[in-house]
Amino acid sequence: MSESPPTAPVCYRHPGRETYVRCTRCDRPICPDCMREASVGHQCPECVNEGRRSVRPARTAFGGGTAGRHGYVTKALIALNVLLMVLSIASDRGGDAAVGGSGFGGLMGGSTPLTNWGSVLGLAVLPDGTLGGIAEGQWYRLVTAMFLHYGVIHLLLNMWALWVLGRSLEANLGRVRFAALYLIAGFGGNVAAYLFSARNATTAGASTAIFGLFAALLIIERKMGRDISQIIPILVINLVFTLAVPGISIPGHLGGLVVGALMALVLAYAPRGRRTLVQVTGGAIILLILLALAFFRSTALLG
Repeated sequence: MSESPPTAPVCYRHPGRETYVRCTRCDRPICPDCMREASVGHQCPECVNEGRRSVRPARTAFGGGTAGRHGYVTKALIALNVLLMVLSIASDRGGDAAVGGSGFGGLMGGSTPLTNWGSVLGLAVLPDGTLGGIAEGQWYRLVTAMFLHYGVIHLLLNMWALWVLGRSLEANLGRVRFAALYLIAGFGGNVAAYLFSARNATTAGASTAIFGLFAALLIIERKMGRDISQIIPILVINLVFTLAVPGISIPGHLGGLVVGALMALVLAYAPRGRRTLVQVTGGAIILLILLALAFFRSTALLG
């Protein structure tokens, strides 16, 4: 009785194709269309996908994703600020929104209907004759003010600082943590401006958040063991400008600096084993304290 010739193995995904190549992980036959090059031999598509799922994504030293090195959040924040500057100029209908207003010899630009709507304002009679401000329930001003500017020069100064500081911090922290740092620092600066400015004074600008980024960069770079000697003089110069130039919100800048530093400490020194939980909880506590301070200020203004 004669023996039948041995049957050639066929690809497990394409039964009509003979092959003598096997996946180095599962040992199943694979045809050229199913071969995925590996460090040793070839693998099948299913083993490649399984390997990808089992590999932990790379993280930064502070728990963020490595996609932050592309600076997407920094670029998005700059784009948003520029867009609102364009809308602010458009809302002014030929006024002094771009240049010609107060500050830096008139180069800072003036207020516009958009800045009147979104700047930090405690309590005052608005241009339309109505009573408005944060104390009147316009809490959105504590957020919108960090994206509005009094003129193009004001915008350019802040966006240059955001571009320089933001890319470094976003790369180190990751996108989500950097965005949280920026927003909480800006919010904190606006709350400080609300607390310590006259009730009818208006404040706007990304500089509340920018000063928070300055403080955060010092803390993050120090935590990573890097030289911070070049950062300190720049921060000192900005503080001197804050104190010496009329029309700049001193409470806003210093408030952003302090809150940014607090948030950076939470991000940098959260214990590794419970890092995300501590970072989220710390950020939430800072926000709750700021909201409580703003609430008490509103109560005082309406009392």
